Amino acid sequence: QVQLVDSGGGLVQAGGSLRLSCVASGRTFSDATMGWFRQAPGKEREFVAAITRSGVRTYYADSVKGRFTISRDNAKNTVYLQMNSLKPEDTAVYYCASSFAGPIFQGLSYKYWGQGTQVTVSS
Repeated sequence: QVQLVDSGGGLVQAGGSLRLSCVASGRTFSDATMGWFRQAPGKEREFVAAITRSGVRTYYADSVKGRFTISRDNAKNTVYLQMNSLKPEDTAVYYCASSFAGPIFQGLSYKYWGQGTQVTVSS
């Protein structure tokens, strides 16, 4: 089993920044692709970013490219999402997730999920 604990959300003004963190335990962290997803009220859960085992390859939704950066520190079993130039449209609950197989853009590929952390961006 894998347990994920995500944190770092909060209230921020448009144009500001936040860094989300996700700490994993229960299975070798370096074996997993890690992803971030988000869900806003009334909307479907959507892919935000992902990072592969080595950390060399990263993937982003078009809506966040150039503003968000995903990274991982395998020594700390932690994945991060640095969010800059935040917009009100980024307001959502953000979830980290862990995958050991499957397409990285699909939520069904991720078996383990964090509890979610709220990000609210004000105008």
